[in-house]
Amino acid sequence: QVQLVESGGGLVQAGGSLRLSCAASGSIVSINAMGWYRQAPGKQRELVAAITNSGRSNYADSVKGRFTISRDNAKNTVYLQMNSLKPEDTAVYYCYAYGLPWGQGTQVTVSS
Repeated sequence: QVQLVESGGGLVQAGGSLRLSCAASGSIVSINAMGWYRQAPGKQRELVAAITNSGRSNYADSVKGRFTISRDNAKNTVYLQMNSLKPEDTAVYYCYAYGLPWGQGTQVTVSS
């Protein structure tokens, strides 16, 4: 069974950094788009960043210049490097891979 396994969340002070990882396990030939969404309490899930298997990426305006998405196609893994974190980045971050079930989510908490 194919699944997405996320790691790297945690508690960090404002201005700090975290790196999220998400690996797709199981029998997978290739994955087109991969990315990250987040959902804060009381808010809708929103796109943070996405990247195609050719490396084309896009970002939410709120994270441009602070977050960087990358992927390793050979490992079916996507990463999210988060710098200059702000309290408003606090949310559960979910990994996305086209055609696959959502990951379980990883909590990111940024204290002021």
